[in-house]
This record gives sequence, structure tokens and C-alpha cells, in this order.
Amino acid sequence: MGLSMAEAIAAVSAPGQPFEVTNESVDGVEYRVFKNAPPTLGEYFERLRGDQQTFVVYEDEEWSFDRVRLEMDALAHALVKRYGVAVGDRVGIAMRNLPEWIVAFGAIVSIGAISVSLNAWWTEDELEFAVNDARLSLLVADSERVARAAGPCQRAGIAILGVRLDELEPLGPGVERWNDVLERGAVMPDVALRPDLDATILYTSGTTGRPKGAVSTHRAVSQSIMAFASSSAINDLRRDAGSGSGLAPCFILIVPLFHVTGCIPVMMSCVAWHFKLIMMHRWEPERALQLIERHRVTSFVGVPTQSWDLMENAHFHDYDTSSLTLVGGGGAPAPPALVSRVERTFTRGRPSLGYGMTETNAYGPGNYGDDYVSHPTSTGRSRTIVMDATIRDLDGDEVPVGERGEIWLKGPMLISRYWARPDATATTLVDGWLRTGDVGHVDADGFLYIEDRLKDMIVRAGENVYCAEVESAIYEIPAVYEAAVVGLPNERLGEEVACVIRLKDGASMTEDELRTYLAAHLAPFKVPTQVVFTTDPLPRNPAGKLMKREMPARYFA
Repeated sequence: MGLSMAEAIAAVSAPGQPFEVTNESVDGVEYRVFKNAPPTLGEYFERLRGDQQTFVVYEDEEWSFDRVRLEMDALAHALVKRYGVAVGDRVGIAMRNLPEWIVAFGAIVSIGAISVSLNAWWTEDELEFAVNDARLSLLVADSERVARAAGPCQRAGIAILGVRLDELEPLGPGVERWNDVLERGAVMPDVALRPDLDATILYTSGTTGRPKGAVSTHRAVSQSIMAFASSSAINDLRRDAGSGSGLAPCFILIVPLFHVTGCIPVMMSCVAWHFKLIMMHRWEPERALQLIERHRVTSFVGVPTQSWDLMENAHFHDYDTSSLTLVGGGGAPAPPALVSRVERTFTRGRPSLGYGMTETNAYGPGNYGDDYVSHPTSTGRSRTIVMDATIRDLDGDEVPVGERGEIWLKGPMLISRYWARPDATATTLVDGWLRTGDVGHVDADGFLYIEDRLKDMIVRAGENVYCAEVESAIYEIPAVYEAAVVGLPNERLGEEVACVIRLKDGASMTEDELRTYLAAHLAPFKVPTQVVFTTDPLPRNPAGKLMKREMPARYFA
């Protein structure tokens, strides 16, 4: 049998081990940190140089680690010399998953600029907000996003560097082609990086109708990368010898790179440890099965919806998935039925779940293998190798074991702040702890359970949908008198977006009209799939707040 959790953590974190843990003070707060973590992301990318092994496989393309590094050199040179990007400047990335996304990210952080990940599904309105909120110096985008962001960038006075644009199509104002700009063979600019330099801004949906930019330092992202690797080492020690596949680690990228899961535990883990990364053009379950078999993929990290999709595919048993050792991910709760089905279905693949978020650079308490099978409703142990979770009441005091309260997290991978949102930062980050807004409890064995959300938020297939944002868009429609957006359970998606609308007297509107309007203002995953119109006032408590807990049963039963 393998080691206990405590024994495995002690083994991998001991002095002299790769994941040795020590204490360090960051901004006056004491954290457990990985002693051997590279201080900056530039060091991770520099290690790619000269490695001719295949790194990225995208459609019929294969990019070696060295090719990615050389392309990064050329782009970084252009960013500094052509576009004047300096340390601390923000450069946006708006594109689907492409090899150039990785190149852009690596080049931006290697010159001390801040990589700003923009949701590729955002509408023009949403892109315009982020362009102006982050005060971008430049946008790197693929053809679809170039078209969508052209207006916002022109109005903001910034250039767009277009990836894979049609060579015959004329360019719009301020747009240049990737291949016209990059000078292959150019040298990476020599920029001094520090652990406390800002490295990334990832937008997380906002409770007041607009997303917030979560800012992370090089140190925070590096610590998260090491934390994920330590989790794999701990799991290896805990499982029976010989239960692995014996194959070289290989990830399949099935979530967007603009999400923290795709960027850190998947893409950056592959950068850090030189794993092969199979990049899908879009999520298609049978195509994923083909790629898993062809490339002997070992890690399938996505949202629960994708695990369902994979096993529900009519041709699942026609493909060899025996290479998989890990099946799961995070971004949304997984029903116990999914946990047991993964355990039964795959030859070696064990179920896994991580409770991370943008604000933790995706890392958090995780559940895997035997622990997950025996505790399928838990998100894992409340104390990990470098992170602690506590349950607190509304006054911020810890509650006894077993009692419900808000989940607070502490670790060196937390964001430093929200971009230009000091009030939101002060509310969320308290003395080195992150207030998650989630309600849960810890049992006597130290397992953490998430029960509810303080935030008015829906998690649809791993995408956070804040009800206030959708409601704000609905209230722009003149016919609407009252509106409430709620989440409904959905076996495949986790939750789906639903809304209840009371129209003004004499007004009329159809579901199709509502969705057509919202589609022009919100990303598709935010548009309600279920709509109920009512002539009665929406239920409110004596304080006048909408009683949303009652609405699913009342309106959608």
C-alpha cells in the first residue's frame, strides 16, 4: 500500500527534496513556500531553449520546445523594439487555443510586462470594457477576435497584432500581421525580472455587473506551478506501486488558455516539466478520444461536463484510453455519480477534483483516487502542502469542526490584488487570507466540503456567471419591470442559467427576443437557456431582497 497523506507530504517536502518547503514572509505575511520554486516565469520559459522534443501538437502541426522559445524571442523583441512595451505595461491576449497563445504569454511575462487574458467568447462590449479597464498597450488576437476588438482598440488608440490572418484580406487600421512583424532570429531583450513583479491579469466575473482583473505576481504563479507538481508527487507516493501507466506525462488541453485552469495547471505545468501538450481546436468528445489514443495522453484536466461527454460518447469503448492516469479537473462541483463512474470506466484513470479559482491561480484543496472515491462529495483535505483552509463566521472568527461558515484560503499563490479595485481587494484579501465567498465545513478527518455560495453566482460548465451581470443586461430592456437570474441543476453542465422576468404593464416580449438582445451584449454562456415570464411580483423577503432560493422550485419545477 502507498503512504498516508501526512507521510507523503512529509516525504516530498523534506530538506533536500525537490519540493522542500520553508517559511517566507511576503508583504508582512508568513507563508509556507517551495524553496526551489523558480523566482520568475522567465526562468521556466528560458529552460525550453534547445529542447528539440515535441512540446505542442495542434491539428497537423508539431512545435518543439525550442521552436516555441525561438518564436518567443522574436515576439519579445518586437514587443519592446516595435511597440515600446515596457515593464509593467499590459498586453492583452484574445484568441482561441493556438500555439501562438503560449508564445505570446511567454514573451509578455519574459520582458516584465503583464499578460492580460481576455475571454475569447466575449462580445465587443465586453472586450471594450477590458481593453479600457486594463489600459492595454497592445492586443494580440486571432482573426475572429481582431474583427470583434477592432472598434474598441481603435477607440482606445492601441495596435493589434493579428495571428493567422488571411494573407489576402486587407488589414484594418492599426492591425499588423504576426509574420510581418516578427524577425526570426532576434534576441530576447535583457530585462531584469523580480518575484514581486506583476505577471498576469485574469478577469473574473464581477458581482456588480463588470468583471474584475485578478493580478498575480511571478512568485504567486511560480508557487502554484510547484504546488500542482507536488500534488502529483504526493499522489504517486500514495497509490500502489505499478498503478501508473509507465508512459511519459502528456496533457490534452480541453479548456481555454484564458482560463486559469488551462493556463497554470495545464499549460504552465507542461512548460515547467517539459510535458507534451495536445491542443484541441475545439471541444469534441470523439476527437478527444482519438487524440488520447494516438498520443497516449496521461492527464485529462477539464470541467466535469467534459468527463461526462467523454464517457457518454457512443464510440467511447472503440478507443484505447488505458494511458490515462488522471481524469477530472475542477471549475465546478462533480456529482458523486460521476466520481464512481470514472473509477469504474477507466483502466488506470483515477477521478480527481481541485478546488481552485482565479484568485488562487487554480490551486486549492484537491481530492484524488481513493480519497475521492471514499469522500465523493468533498473537495479534499483542508490543509495541503502549502495552503490552509479555515471556516469562519461573518465576524471572521473560526468556527468549530463540522459547523458551516465561509471558506477562507491562505497560501503563497494567492493574487496580490484586483486591478484598480482597492475596495474589492480589501474585502476579499484579509491579512494574507482569501475570502472565497463559498460556504462549507470541515469534518473531523480534515476533509473540506463546499455547500453553498455567498456570492450570487452560477457555475456553468466551469464558467462563472454572476447573476448581477446578466440581470443588469436584462434591465436595459425597456419592457422589463423585474428580473431574477438563478442557476438550475444540470447533470451535464453542473448548472444552467435561468431567469424569471416580470414585464411592465402592457409590455410584451418573447424568449427569442430576450435571447437575441442578450446575445449582442453577453457571451453565449451567460445567456439564459430557460426563461419564465410572470405577471406577479417576484418573491422578496421583508428586507426587500429577492428570495432566489425559492425560485427554482417555484418557477422551474
